[in-house]
Amino acid sequence: MGSWSCLSEKCRESDRKNTYYQNPDPTANKRELPRGSNCQKDIILMIQNSVEIRVKGRWVNVPVAVINGTQFLAKGTWLKTVTIRSEEMIENELENPSLYVKELKAGKNRLLKADIFTFAQKIPATKPKYSYPMECESVAAVHLTSFKEWWESLPQETRKNVRRSQKRGVTVAIRKFDDDLIQGIREVNDESPLRQGIPNAYFGKSSEETRKLYGEFVGRCDFICAYLRNELIGFLHLVYRGEVASILNLTTKRSHFDARPANALVAEAAKICEQKGVSYLTYGLYNYGNKGDSPLREFKIRNGFEEILVPRYFVPLTLWGSLCMKAKLHRGLVGIFPRWIIIAGLSARTVWYTSKNFISRCSSTIERPNRTRQMERSTPPAGSNS
Repeated sequence: MGSWSCLSEKCRESDRKNTYYQNPDPTANKRELPRGSNCQKDIILMIQNSVEIRVKGRWVNVPVAVINGTQFLAKGTWLKTVTIRSEEMIENELENPSLYVKELKAGKNRLLKADIFTFAQKIPATKPKYSYPMECESVAAVHLTSFKEWWESLPQETRKNVRRSQKRGVTVAIRKFDDDLIQGIREVNDESPLRQGIPNAYFGKSSEETRKLYGEFVGRCDFICAYLRNELIGFLHLVYRGEVASILNLTTKRSHFDARPANALVAEAAKICEQKGVSYLTYGLYNYGNKGDSPLREFKIRNGFEEILVPRYFVPLTLWGSLCMKAKLHRGLVGIFPRWIIIAGLSARTVWYTSKNFISRCSSTIERPNRTRQMERSTPPAGSNS
């Protein structure tokens, strides 16, 4: 997700200095603001029309516009795009979009100050329904007619990995979202401060923070958990959206990679979808702009996910939005830059975060008292009598 904003630069500066943005009491903010402030009204409106959303593993307050019971949020800085809140997890696609476009252009956009409105159709509706400017969105999905058919379509290596996990003692089951599961999720997330070469947004979260982060869709989701003996070594967060089920989060411990918990979890998710009569299992996007091949996409392919193209519409709300769309700037950096630049940037980012984490670990060790370090014992190697 991008950075979220709705205020002018002057209002944002006041917000940073006085923390009006985080104060839930509008009257308190009004007392602290200087009389006659040009941004006072906008700040009060923002607080009265705001929600908490999850951005990179943390919760932030963002402005929201409500139209016909649907919440809309704006993201971006120099180019602001308005989207439906948690669009990828809603149960039904947007109906009668012309109503929302009209409202956003007329009055509801005053608070959001967005330049482009975007929305997508929902699988299995892959044929365009509307005449708005459109691009195809690449969704990673499995069309589940039966578990047996899905299983037989998998590469032989993937089926071996699922069997291997069973032989090595991995058990998979749905768990209730309770204190024990929350503690297990924390242990999985806290295995490493980095994940896929970038900071792990879920690392070091408290029990309450973890409950809030993962409890958003409780009531229409399942937590499928992989255990090795009594240790939780991975979990899959599956959210149901009518005839579609979406993998919101799939996390495993790298220390138990050889047990292949990820393959076992996806297989169990496919089995559960068949039992519940779910027709499609999705796992994010298949292609992310011009990024091309990646380990995550290879994992999806090996587990039976294919590319399904669904229409995503982009409706300009301002002149600036129209100009940016003509220049293709609404696609973002991953959709504009060629693949070699994206790969080079990702590699540089991984090296930066890895080295930064290594230096941080070394510094924390050096700064500890010598008497503490000298009394510690290293873990003996396998087969040692120590």
